[in-house]
Amino acid sequence: MIRLAKPRFVAPLLLAACSTPAVPSEQAPASASASAAVPASAPVSAPVSAPAPAPALASVPAPPAISADEAVTLLFPGEASAAAACADTDPRARIRCLLGKRYEGHASARATVLSLHEKTGSVVGVEEPYVMEGGFRGSIRIVPELPVGRHEKHLGWVADASADFDAFFDAVAARAKAGVHYRHRPIAWKFFRSVGRTTPSAYASGWSIGYNVSGSLHGSAEAVRETLFHEIFHLNDAARLSGPEQWSRKKLGSIHDAILQKCSTKASCLAPYAPMPTMVRGGTYYAFQPNNGDAVNEYGADLAARYYRETRAVLRGEKLTKPAFKCGPEENGRAWKILVDEFFGGVDIVPEC
Repeated sequence: MIRLAKPRFVAPLLLAACSTPAVPSEQAPASASASAAVPASAPVSAPVSAPAPAPALASVPAPPAISADEAVTLLFPGEASAAAACADTDPRARIRCLLGKRYEGHASARATVLSLHEKTGSVVGVEEPYVMEGGFRGSIRIVPELPVGRHEKHLGWVADASADFDAFFDAVAARAKAGVHYRHRPIAWKFFRSVGRTTPSAYASGWSIGYNVSGSLHGSAEAVRETLFHEIFHLNDAARLSGPEQWSRKKLGSIHDAILQKCSTKASCLAPYAPMPTMVRGGTYYAFQPNNGDAVNEYGADLAARYYRETRAVLRGEKLTKPAFKCGPEENGRAWKILVDEFFGGVDIVPEC
């Protein structure tokens, strides 16, 4: 995606080197309404209770901490003078002060953002206003929207997703024989609203994620978790390799290209190869949608989201609602193993085919 007055790279997810938003502006799950992100048959379960965060593996450097100056921009974009009252020299104390000031008058939201920052180092602020040029989505006006009042449920879903990811990665790391190379915090959260639109639901770049309070994918806690896992993959995808080429293009590109050569954009042909059911209205599966940057990046992100969905279900003792992705066409199994070995320490507890 390209900002009209403030260009930036957006990871297809948002990545450090991607120029397309990770979530489509007009998308709907297969055989479902455009407002849902997950099939109605998918189980909805409460997030796993998160134990104290485990220390990061020494072989996996953490993303940079969010500085107090960055927090000022996140919380008071275009009005830095409003943060003048928070002048503590200790960065964490200053950020706590900034969060308290920004969420003044919203006690429950204030408690949530302070807790999230304390546990993860993440800062929940707002996006700056701009006009997004979103490829097949067209131009979309983005405005900042604090997650309070009727939008506070989204803040709660983000906090719950963060706790769920902590528990998920603790469980995966406990089974891994190699490093788990999938960072999920700290995140600079940029809440916004798309004017007159319900897309994009989310996008990311440079360890930040934009979250749309009117996003069509944000209809439940489960849908938000899976969308955010997709988005966070883009950040990891971009960070995994040096240079302009992302990991997905280098490692999954040949598989993705072969599928497109076989099916083009024909949904019935692509269906067995699509990791997630998300489709673009009037288009095809999001993992293969044209005019959306390099679609292999979305294929990789959807593959990661499918890994999260299936592995989480197994960890919770739940039955998969669909056959395991890796048990589909042989391309699926190859892509699955490449992803699992690279990002999840080789941990594959999904039952064999």
